[in-house]
Amino acid sequence: MINGLLHALVLDEKGGARAIENSDELHNWKPEQGKLWVHMDYSQKEVVNWLKNCEFLTDYELESLTADETRPRITSATNGHMLFLRGINLNPAQSPEDMVSIRLFINQDIVITTRKRRLLSIQDILTTFHTNTGPCNISELVCSITQKLTSRMQSVIDSLDETLDEFEEEIDEPSKKFDNQGLSQLRRQAIALKRYLKPQKEALSSMVNNHYPWLLDDDKAKLNETTNLLIRYLEELDSSIERAQIIQQTITNQVSEQLNQRMYVMSVVAALFLPLGFLTGLLGVNVGGIPGTESPYAFTLFVVFLVVLTASIGVYFKNKKWL
Repeated sequence: MINGLLHALVLDEKGGARAIENSDELHNWKPEQGKLWVHMDYSQKEVVNWLKNCEFLTDYELESLTADETRPRITSATNGHMLFLRGINLNPAQSPEDMVSIRLFINQDIVITTRKRRLLSIQDILTTFHTNTGPCNISELVCSITQKLTSRMQSVIDSLDETLDEFEEEIDEPSKKFDNQGLSQLRRQAIALKRYLKPQKEALSSMVNNHYPWLLDDDKAKLNETTNLLIRYLEELDSSIERAQIIQQTITNQVSEQLNQRMYVMSVVAALFLPLGFLTGLLGVNVGGIPGTESPYAFTLFVVFLVVLTASIGVYFKNKKWL
Protein backbone atom coordinates (compact mmCIF):
# COMPACT_ATOMS: atom_id res chain seq x y z
CA MET A 1 0.00 0.00 0.00
CA ILE A 2 0.95 3.64 -0.34
CA ASN A 3 2.97 4.89 2.61
CA GLY A 4 0.77 7.52 4.23
CA LEU A 5 -2.54 6.11 3.01
CA LEU A 6 -4.56 5.90 6.23
CA HIS A 7 -7.58 4.22 4.69
CA ALA A 8 -9.46 3.85 1.41
CA LEU A 9 -13.11 2.84 1.72
CA VAL A 10 -15.80 2.10 -0.82
CA LEU A 11 -19.20 2.95 0.66
CA ASP A 12 -21.87 0.26 0.29
CA GLU A 13 -24.69 2.85 0.59
CA LYS A 14 -26.16 0.88 3.51
CA GLY A 15 -24.08 2.38 6.32
CA GLY A 16 -21.08 0.11 5.83
CA ALA A 17 -17.90 0.26 3.79
CA ARG A 18 -15.39 -2.06 2.16
CA ALA A 19 -11.71 -1.37 2.62
CA ILE A 20 -9.41 -1.32 -0.40
CA GLU A 21 -6.49 -3.58 0.45
CA ASN A 22 -3.81 -2.68 -2.09
CA SER A 23 -2.63 0.21 -4.24
CA ASP A 24 -3.50 -1.55 -7.52
CA GLU A 25 -7.14 -1.86 -6.51
CA LEU A 26 -7.15 1.80 -5.52
CA HIS A 27 -5.58 2.80 -8.82
CA ASN A 28 -8.13 0.76 -10.79
CA TRP A 29 -11.17 2.03 -8.89
CA LYS A 30 -14.08 3.17 -11.05
CA PRO A 31 -17.08 5.32 -9.99
CA GLU A 32 -19.50 2.50 -10.81
CA GLN A 33 -17.89 0.39 -8.07
CA GLY A 34 -19.21 2.72 -5.37
CA LYS A 35 -18.47 6.00 -3.68
CA LEU A 36 -14.83 6.21 -2.56
CA TRP A 37 -13.34 7.86 0.52
CA VAL A 38 -9.54 8.16 0.57
CA HIS A 39 -7.93 9.50 3.75
CA MET A 40 -4.20 10.35 3.62
CA ASP A 41 -1.31 11.86 5.55
CA TYR A 42 -0.02 14.56 3.20
CA SER A 43 3.33 14.78 5.00
CA GLN A 44 4.36 11.49 3.30
CA LYS A 45 6.09 11.79 -0.06
CA GLU A 46 4.27 8.80 -1.59
CA VAL A 47 0.93 10.44 -0.84
CA VAL A 48 1.98 13.64 -2.61
CA ASN A 49 3.08 11.58 -5.63
CA TRP A 50 -0.23 9.70 -5.70
CA LEU A 51 -2.20 12.94 -5.51
CA LYS A 52 -0.05 14.41 -8.26
CA ASN A 53 -0.72 11.46 -10.55
CA CYS A 54 -4.46 11.17 -9.90
CA GLU A 55 -6.77 12.64 -12.52
CA PHE A 56 -8.87 14.78 -10.19
CA LEU A 57 -6.45 17.53 -9.08
CA THR A 58 -4.58 20.32 -10.83
CA ASP A 59 -1.18 21.46 -9.55
CA TYR A 60 -2.75 24.40 -7.74
CA GLU A 61 -5.33 22.20 -6.04
CA LEU A 62 -2.64 19.70 -5.07
CA GLU A 63 -0.64 22.51 -3.48
CA SER A 64 -3.70 23.57 -1.49
CA LEU A 65 -4.28 20.02 -0.21
CA THR A 66 -0.69 19.76 1.02
CA ALA A 67 -0.07 23.34 2.24
CA ASP A 68 1.31 23.80 5.76
CA GLU A 69 -1.27 26.46 6.69
CA THR A 70 -4.85 26.72 5.46
CA ARG A 71 -7.78 28.93 6.35
CA PRO A 72 -11.25 27.30 6.65
CA ARG A 73 -13.17 27.89 3.43
CA ILE A 74 -14.90 26.18 0.52
CA THR A 75 -13.82 26.83 -3.04
CA SER A 76 -14.50 25.46 -6.50
CA ALA A 77 -12.07 23.02 -8.11
CA THR A 78 -11.71 21.80 -11.67
CA ASN A 79 -13.44 18.48 -11.01
CA GLY A 80 -15.37 19.27 -7.86
CA HIS A 81 -14.95 21.42 -4.77
CA MET A 82 -12.34 21.84 -2.05
CA LEU A 83 -13.33 22.23 1.58
CA PHE A 84 -10.85 23.24 4.30
CA LEU A 85 -11.84 22.68 7.93
CA ARG A 86 -10.27 22.78 11.38
CA GLY A 87 -10.80 20.48 14.35
CA ILE A 88 -9.89 20.73 18.02
CA ASN A 89 -6.45 19.31 18.76
CA LEU A 90 -7.09 16.59 21.35
CA ASN A 91 -3.83 14.76 20.75
CA PRO A 92 -1.71 14.04 23.87
CA ALA A 93 0.53 16.89 25.06
CA GLN A 94 -1.02 19.28 22.51
CA SER A 95 -2.88 22.55 22.99
CA PRO A 96 -6.56 22.49 21.89
CA GLU A 97 -6.28 25.94 20.29
CA ASP A 98 -3.58 24.58 17.94
CA MET A 99 -6.36 23.31 15.71
CA VAL A 100 -5.76 20.42 13.33
CA SER A 101 -6.40 21.11 9.66
CA ILE A 102 -8.24 18.68 7.40
CA ARG A 103 -8.57 19.31 3.67
CA LEU A 104 -11.24 17.72 1.48
CA PHE A 105 -11.57 17.31 -2.26
CA ILE A 106 -15.19 16.45 -3.02
CA ASN A 107 -17.17 15.50 -6.07
CA GLN A 108 -20.14 13.19 -6.69
CA ASP A 109 -18.01 10.03 -6.71
CA ILE A 110 -15.04 10.52 -4.40
CA VAL A 111 -13.89 12.30 -1.28
CA ILE A 112 -10.16 12.75 -0.71
CA THR A 113 -9.22 13.97 2.76
CA THR A 114 -5.69 14.87 3.82
CA ARG A 115 -4.25 15.76 7.21
CA LYS A 116 -0.92 15.81 9.01
CA ARG A 117 -1.96 15.24 12.63
CA ARG A 118 -4.46 12.68 13.88
CA LEU A 119 -8.10 13.67 14.20
CA LEU A 120 -10.33 11.72 16.58
CA SER A 121 -13.40 12.79 14.61
CA ILE A 122 -12.27 10.68 11.68
CA GLN A 123 -11.86 7.68 13.97
CA ASP A 124 -15.44 8.21 15.18
CA ILE A 125 -16.72 7.95 11.61
CA LEU A 126 -14.68 4.81 10.94
CA THR A 127 -16.25 3.20 14.00
CA THR A 128 -19.75 3.80 12.59
CA PHE A 129 -18.83 1.85 9.46
CA HIS A 130 -18.02 -1.20 11.61
CA THR A 131 -21.58 -1.16 12.98
CA ASN A 132 -23.19 -0.38 9.60
CA THR A 133 -24.41 2.99 10.84
CA GLY A 134 -22.00 5.13 8.84
CA PRO A 135 -22.63 7.57 5.98
CA CYS A 136 -24.30 6.05 2.94
CA ASN A 137 -23.14 8.55 0.33
CA ILE A 138 -20.80 11.47 -0.34
CA SER A 139 -23.27 14.04 1.02
CA GLU A 140 -23.73 12.20 4.32
CA LEU A 141 -19.99 11.64 4.63
CA VAL A 142 -19.14 15.34 4.31
CA CYS A 143 -21.93 16.30 6.72
CA SER A 144 -20.74 13.64 9.18
CA ILE A 145 -17.17 14.97 9.08
CA THR A 146 -18.31 18.53 9.76
CA GLN A 147 -20.66 17.39 12.53
CA LYS A 148 -18.02 15.30 14.30
CA LEU A 149 -15.44 18.08 14.07
CA THR A 150 -17.89 20.57 15.54
CA SER A 151 -19.33 18.38 18.31
CA ARG A 152 -15.87 17.62 19.70
CA MET A 153 -15.38 21.32 20.37
CA GLN A 154 -18.00 21.21 23.14
CA SER A 155 -15.66 19.88 25.84
CA VAL A 156 -13.06 22.60 25.21
CA ILE A 157 -15.67 25.38 25.19
CA ASP A 158 -17.16 24.06 28.44
CA SER A 159 -13.68 23.86 29.97
CA LEU A 160 -13.12 27.54 29.19
CA ASP A 161 -16.37 28.49 30.92
CA GLU A 162 -15.55 26.40 33.99
CA THR A 163 -12.09 27.93 34.25
CA LEU A 164 -13.56 31.43 34.01
CA ASP A 165 -15.99 30.54 36.81
CA GLU A 166 -13.00 29.61 38.98
CA PHE A 167 -11.26 32.89 38.16
CA GLU A 168 -14.40 34.83 39.09
CA GLU A 169 -14.53 33.03 42.44
CA GLU A 170 -10.89 33.91 43.08
CA ILE A 171 -11.74 37.61 42.77
CA ASP A 172 -13.83 37.33 45.94
CA GLU A 173 -10.89 35.79 47.83
CA PRO A 174 -8.34 38.61 48.27
CA SER A 175 -6.12 36.42 50.43
CA LYS A 176 -5.54 34.01 47.52
CA LYS A 177 -2.94 34.92 44.92
CA PHE A 178 -4.58 35.48 41.55
CA ASP A 179 -3.22 33.55 38.53
CA ASN A 180 -2.78 36.37 35.99
CA GLN A 181 -0.71 34.17 33.70
CA GLY A 182 -3.45 31.54 33.62
CA LEU A 183 -6.07 34.14 32.74
CA SER A 184 -3.90 35.54 29.94
CA GLN A 185 -3.38 32.04 28.56
CA LEU A 186 -7.14 31.43 28.60
CA ARG A 187 -7.75 34.65 26.66
CA ARG A 188 -5.16 33.66 24.06
CA GLN A 189 -6.77 30.24 23.77
CA ALA A 190 -10.24 31.67 23.21
CA ILE A 191 -8.96 34.17 20.63
CA ALA A 192 -7.05 31.44 18.76
CA LEU A 193 -10.14 29.23 18.61
CA LYS A 194 -12.27 32.09 17.35
CA ARG A 195 -9.70 32.84 14.66
CA TYR A 196 -10.49 29.53 12.91
CA LEU A 197 -14.10 28.96 13.92
CA LYS A 198 -15.39 32.19 12.42
CA PRO A 199 -14.28 31.47 8.81
CA GLN A 200 -15.34 27.83 9.31
CA LYS A 201 -18.84 29.02 10.15
CA GLU A 202 -18.85 31.08 6.96
CA ALA A 203 -17.77 28.05 4.92
CA LEU A 204 -20.56 25.88 6.36
CA SER A 205 -23.10 28.66 5.83
CA SER A 206 -22.01 28.85 2.20
CA MET A 207 -22.62 25.12 1.82
CA VAL A 208 -26.12 25.50 3.27
CA ASN A 209 -27.08 28.51 1.15
CA ASN A 210 -25.58 27.45 -2.20
CA HIS A 211 -26.05 24.51 -4.54
CA TYR A 212 -23.41 21.78 -4.73
CA PRO A 213 -24.02 18.70 -6.90
CA TRP A 214 -22.68 16.31 -4.28
CA LEU A 215 -24.67 17.82 -1.37
CA LEU A 216 -28.26 16.57 -1.09
CA ASP A 217 -31.00 18.93 0.02
CA ASP A 218 -32.04 16.48 2.76
CA ASP A 219 -28.57 16.75 4.32
CA LYS A 220 -28.58 20.54 4.30
CA ALA A 221 -30.85 20.47 7.35
CA LYS A 222 -28.19 18.48 9.25
CA LEU A 223 -25.51 20.84 8.01
CA ASN A 224 -27.61 23.80 9.12
CA GLU A 225 -27.79 22.34 12.65
CA THR A 226 -24.01 21.96 12.66
CA THR A 227 -23.68 25.58 11.53
CA ASN A 228 -26.00 26.75 14.31
CA LEU A 229 -23.97 24.78 16.83
CA LEU A 230 -20.80 26.42 15.55
CA ILE A 231 -22.46 29.85 15.83
CA ARG A 232 -23.29 29.08 19.47
CA TYR A 233 -19.68 28.15 20.13
CA LEU A 234 -18.56 31.43 18.60
CA GLU A 235 -21.00 33.32 20.83
CA GLU A 236 -19.65 31.47 23.87
CA LEU A 237 -16.09 32.30 22.82
CA ASP A 238 -17.03 35.97 22.49
CA SER A 239 -18.58 35.78 25.94
CA SER A 240 -15.46 34.08 27.33
CA ILE A 241 -13.19 36.76 25.88
CA GLU A 242 -15.37 39.54 27.33
CA ARG A 243 -15.56 37.80 30.72
CA ALA A 244 -11.79 37.42 30.77
CA GLN A 245 -11.40 41.12 29.99
CA ILE A 246 -13.80 42.06 32.80
CA ILE A 247 -11.95 39.80 35.25
CA GLN A 248 -8.62 41.30 34.21
CA GLN A 249 -10.01 44.83 34.57
CA THR A 250 -11.46 43.99 37.99
CA ILE A 251 -8.14 42.62 39.20
CA THR A 252 -6.34 45.70 37.84
CA ASN A 253 -8.82 47.96 39.63
CA GLN A 254 -8.40 46.03 42.88
CA VAL A 255 -4.61 46.30 42.71
CA SER A 256 -4.87 49.99 41.85
CA GLU A 257 -7.27 50.57 44.73
CA GLN A 258 -4.99 48.76 47.19
CA LEU A 259 -2.02 50.79 45.97
CA ASN A 260 -3.98 54.03 46.29
CA GLN A 261 -5.05 53.14 49.84
CA ARG A 262 -1.49 52.42 50.86
CA MET A 263 -0.22 55.60 49.27
CA TYR A 264 -3.01 57.53 51.00
CA VAL A 265 -2.07 56.12 54.41
CA MET A 266 1.58 56.96 53.78
CA SER A 267 0.61 60.50 52.73
CA VAL A 268 -1.48 61.01 55.89
CA VAL A 269 1.33 59.70 58.09
CA ALA A 270 3.78 62.00 56.32
CA ALA A 271 1.42 64.95 56.81
CA LEU A 272 1.08 64.18 60.52
CA PHE A 273 4.79 63.98 61.14
CA LEU A 274 5.88 66.80 58.84
CA PRO A 275 5.41 69.61 61.44
CA LEU A 276 6.87 67.38 64.16
CA GLY A 277 9.95 66.77 62.08
CA PHE A 278 10.23 70.46 61.33
CA LEU A 279 10.05 71.45 65.01
CA THR A 280 12.46 68.77 66.26
CA GLY A 281 14.86 69.62 63.48
CA LEU A 282 14.60 73.31 64.27
CA LEU A 283 15.29 72.80 67.97
CA GLY A 284 18.03 70.33 67.26
CA VAL A 285 20.42 72.77 65.59
CA ASN A 286 23.59 73.43 67.57
CA VAL A 287 23.40 77.23 67.78
CA GLY A 288 22.85 79.55 70.70
CA GLY A 289 19.51 81.03 71.63
CA ILE A 290 17.42 77.84 71.62
CA PRO A 291 14.61 78.41 74.21
CA GLY A 292 14.30 76.11 77.21
CA THR A 293 17.90 74.98 77.40
CA GLU A 294 18.12 76.11 81.02
CA SER A 295 14.68 74.85 82.17
CA PRO A 296 14.32 71.27 83.54
CA TYR A 297 10.69 71.18 82.31
CA ALA A 298 11.35 72.31 78.75
CA PHE A 299 11.61 68.79 77.23
CA THR A 300 8.40 67.61 78.92
CA LEU A 301 6.52 70.68 77.79
CA PHE A 302 7.86 70.27 74.25
CA VAL A 303 6.74 66.63 74.09
CA VAL A 304 3.27 67.57 75.36
CA PHE A 305 3.12 70.32 72.74
CA LEU A 306 4.01 67.85 69.98
CA VAL A 307 1.29 65.42 71.17
CA VAL A 308 -1.30 68.22 71.24
CA LEU A 309 -0.18 69.41 67.80
CA THR A 310 -0.47 65.88 66.36
CA ALA A 311 -3.94 65.42 67.88
CA SER A 312 -5.01 68.81 66.51
CA ILE A 313 -3.85 67.87 63.01
CA GLY A 314 -5.68 64.56 63.32
CA VAL A 315 -8.91 66.32 64.32
CA TYR A 316 -8.48 68.72 61.40
CA PHE A 317 -8.05 65.80 58.96
CA LYS A 318 -11.09 64.10 60.48
CA ASN A 319 -13.24 67.19 60.01
CA LYS A 320 -12.05 67.41 56.42
CA LYS A 321 -12.94 63.70 56.00
CA TRP A 322 -9.39 62.90 54.99
CA LEU A 323 -9.32 60.16 57.61
